[in-house]
Amino acid sequence: MTSRKWVRLFLTTLLLGGGLTLLVSFVVKSESYADVLNPFNFLELIGVILFFAGLGFIFSVISQMGFFAYLTVHQFGMGLFRSLWPGVQVFLIAFALFDLVYFRYRAADEGVSIWPYIWTAVALLAVGIIIAAIKAKETNKKAFIPALFFMVVVTAVEWVPALQADGLDYVWLMIIPLLTCNAYQLLLLHRLTGTPEKSVNEPAEQPPKINKQKKKNRKKNRRK
Repeated sequence: MTSRKWVRLFLTTLLLGGGLTLLVSFVVKSESYADVLNPFNFLELIGVILFFAGLGFIFSVISQMGFFAYLTVHQFGMGLFRSLWPGVQVFLIAFALFDLVYFRYRAADEGVSIWPYIWTAVALLAVGIIIAAIKAKETNKKAFIPALFFMVVVTAVEWVPALQADGLDYVWLMIIPLLTCNAYQLLLLHRLTGTPEKSVNEPAEQPPKINKQKKKNRKKNRRK
């Protein structure tokens, strides 16, 4: 990837994270805007907007750091585990989903239902499967498991700071930009680096057939 393409990826992901976090904040942090709108205070409103946009830029940078860390881990895993690497990734996906449910439920207050934690893990898995399926369709069928690993495991690791915060405001404020930025980078990568790879099941191109008449003419020319 050239430096120009990398800068394009960085800036577009940065703007995507900042803009999306700002939009989500209107819903999940509406009380922050209500405080400056009634009574109306222009300077405080600009401050709140800049705060959430800046928070989105931070989420975007976290997403990009996770993406490049994933690329490094993926290369390392293929070199270390070789043919076992897909199975290792599936195990790590299952372990990350289990962590999202079990450890968060244990840290919650007594009497809280486990179902919200289960549905959170299921929703993350569902989004990961959709993005991984698109990635595999546009590149190679072997890309499904690595893409799912990135969308589930890496996103869960990036999401940890919000999961440790009190309340659900920052949980939703962070996960939506993270998932969007991660999916954007994953699906844009093969477009920036070149033509998508062919499917592993796609037959190899056959050499062009040479016309029989041309073969005869060549033989005659050789005899002369």
